[in-house]
Amino acid sequence: MAVYTEISDEDLLAFVAGYDIGEALSCKGIAEGVENSNFLLSTSTGPFILTLYEKRVNPGDLPFFLGLMDHLAVAGVPCPEPVRACDGNVLGELSGRPAAIISFLTGMWPRRIAPEHCAEVGCGLAEFHLAGENFDMTRGNDLSLSGWKELLVRSRDRADDVRAGLGDELEGELFRLETNWPDDLPKGVIHADLFPDNVFFRNGRLSGIIDFYFACNDAYAYDIAICLNAWCFESDGGFNITKARHLLGNYRKIRALSEHEMAALPLLAEGAALRFLLTRLYDWLNTPADALVTRKDPLEYLQKLRFHRRVDGPGAYGLDM
Repeated sequence: MAVYTEISDEDLLAFVAGYDIGEALSCKGIAEGVENSNFLLSTSTGPFILTLYEKRVNPGDLPFFLGLMDHLAVAGVPCPEPVRACDGNVLGELSGRPAAIISFLTGMWPRRIAPEHCAEVGCGLAEFHLAGENFDMTRGNDLSLSGWKELLVRSRDRADDVRAGLGDELEGELFRLETNWPDDLPKGVIHADLFPDNVFFRNGRLSGIIDFYFACNDAYAYDIAICLNAWCFESDGGFNITKARHLLGNYRKIRALSEHEMAALPLLAEGAALRFLLTRLYDWLNTPADALVTRKDPLEYLQKLRFHRRVDGPGAYGLDM
């Protein structure tokens, strides 16, 4: 989440008046994240999240994102629900941007990740995958191989400003993944961005999954690989196999993994690391200096990518074939 677009008091009051959620009392920008402008909106009936979708988001994708949240909430997945305006629409316009109000979830994301958090995430991710099986809308993954190539092209000339030799290493890595990427794994709706700050906990239990704006149709195992990168490395860059075993073991209690999926995990995790390295690299080089947004270090994911490149099988993640 981030703030790129400011909202005038007059525009905010007029927008909120179109909903049956009471009087707007305050609207505070949320600085975390990189994609959209997000605000904690407080009204006389309670708190909500107000999101303005920035230019990087394709307006044509918004019905998928908002419809998926509705679908998952009905299926029992703890996630925000889009609030319908008085005219029945979930999507409006505010400050020249597409905008939506969604329900507020209680809980906190974990600042210090424990194996128990990873166990909860494993169960939650599997339940998400199963609940999305009968969702009738589809969206391609814009940030798979072709998207990585485009990001590298747009960042290549300045990549070595971040670290000497980075551009060449990323070109070689992308070639390796393009040559070996599997296309025959079980697929469905994936979250594609299930980082710790997108998962809330209360009393040690998962209480909410948020930020569905990278959700798409792709391999379930790729979504798991993203979580291995996001949840199972320590701050010093070391991989924590205990956390991985908890995440994967609890995922498999809900949804079985085929041998093919398990064997593909090292390569998928390598690709997931490249995906976040490239998006962070692009943002690092291009985020406006005056944007209220926290840039994230792309080199964190270079270290993770190199780890997965050395892995010779799923046993390194605590998996028994």
